[in-house]
Amino acid sequence: MKKSIKITNKILTYFLLILIGIIFIAPFLFMFSMSLASDATNVKGTFTLFPHEFNWGNYIKVFTGSENLGLYIKNSVILTVWCVIGQVFASSFVAYGFARLRGRGKEIWFMLLLATLMIPQDVYLIPQFMLFKNLRWLDTYLPMIIPNFCGGAFNIFLMRQFFMTIPTSLDEAAKLDGLGYFGIYRRIILPLMKPVLIAVGLFTFQFNWGWFNGPLVFIQDKDKYPLAVALKFIQSSQGNAVPNWHLVMVGAMFLTIPPLITYFFGQKYILQANINMGSAGIK
Repeated sequence: MKKSIKITNKILTYFLLILIGIIFIAPFLFMFSMSLASDATNVKGTFTLFPHEFNWGNYIKVFTGSENLGLYIKNSVILTVWCVIGQVFASSFVAYGFARLRGRGKEIWFMLLLATLMIPQDVYLIPQFMLFKNLRWLDTYLPMIIPNFCGGAFNIFLMRQFFMTIPTSLDEAAKLDGLGYFGIYRRIILPLMKPVLIAVGLFTFQFNWGWFNGPLVFIQDKDKYPLAVALKFIQSSQGNAVPNWHLVMVGAMFLTIPPLITYFFGQKYILQANINMGSAGIK
């Protein structure tokens, strides 16, 4: 009796998970089907959930036609790579200071840092615009890149929690060998931080790869648009009565697939950073 109940529960669990998976994958499948549609299907708007046309030439057309998708993908890569580098370096460095260094009012400063998480990004977008305008940074990638070299509150918190679980005996042993704070950070701490560094890098990549508001506000030259902004521009700038949704969906595929791939290969590091914090240091 108990065995049959277990089997039934397992069947229901798998059925529920498959159903949820289908619900989540349906929009992606519909987007893929639209990206393979013909011009005639696009005009009629007779898109289907499952592809019935396979116009793979659409994926070539967006690079050779007026859409110039290759330029926008290159812009996104440049912007995202620099943001990841800045965020990983700055957040780890600041988190190391909060976790290991001593200073008056350190906990108060840390609480103030966490308090910034409650401020919506749209609130300080206009002050940032005025600041970057005075610095003459508008129409460049600096307004998006430079703030990442100051770290992020959530990433600093995540890394600090990881630091706190690494035994301080490692620091003491390193000090006996003549290492200073920076030497401990570079030679002892960083090698043990691989899971959380990769996790922060993935979070930063996924946010900046699809970031829309910031580039839209700070960049005016369309040739400097990242992919997320360029897709909206391509959709609205076409002179046809019906936008070329099938070509827009091709661009949306390039916007969606990289975060999925990076998450698939990096999910184990995210789990290690959030669930098994400090296991590398204890080992």
